[in-house]
Amino acid sequence: MRRLLVLLLTVVALVAASAPAGADPDPRWVFYTKDTTRYTSPWFGNAHRIMIRYGCTPAPYYAPDPRCEHQRGFHHGIDIAIGCRNRLFAGVKGRVVDHSGLGAAYGTNPMLIRNRSLGVDIVIGHTRRVYAHPGDRIRKGDLIARVSDNGAPDGCHLHFEVRALGGGLSSAQFPRPLLGLRAAR
Repeated sequence: MRRLLVLLLTVVALVAASAPAGADPDPRWVFYTKDTTRYTSPWFGNAHRIMIRYGCTPAPYYAPDPRCEHQRGFHHGIDIAIGCRNRLFAGVKGRVVDHSGLGAAYGTNPMLIRNRSLGVDIVIGHTRRVYAHPGDRIRKGDLIARVSDNGAPDGCHLHFEVRALGGGLSSAQFPRPLLGLRAAR
């Protein structure tokens, strides 16, 4: 009986070690990067992998872009594989502004956070529940939303995008520094 208990506990430990920290794996996740590193960020809890990086990508969700070779599309943000309902936090201070111009690709509950001191707007896509609304001021560390697959064909994840202040999709900037990714240890 003792051996059976030890064996069972060993199996449970091995299964738990192979799952992403803080998330149940979503069977719809497809990773369009060779980077298998798990990252932490002030925007989310635990450590998670990048699904689609910023820039030219083989992911099939984007129309061919003249900036990219081999008929690849351009992804204007970074997608992080995070399980549904996981909490998202403000990584910077700002004011939540109207998101109605973002479009359906971000889901029905995206967030648009304006940070005038940095001169940027931050788009948070694919959220389930939003705790901060247009007009609200948010501080770094505030709970702002929960992760969802709303508007996302590839499962629950965070879409994080940085644009020029008041700018549209064409003003998207490399978002990684503001996302604050650090390799988990």
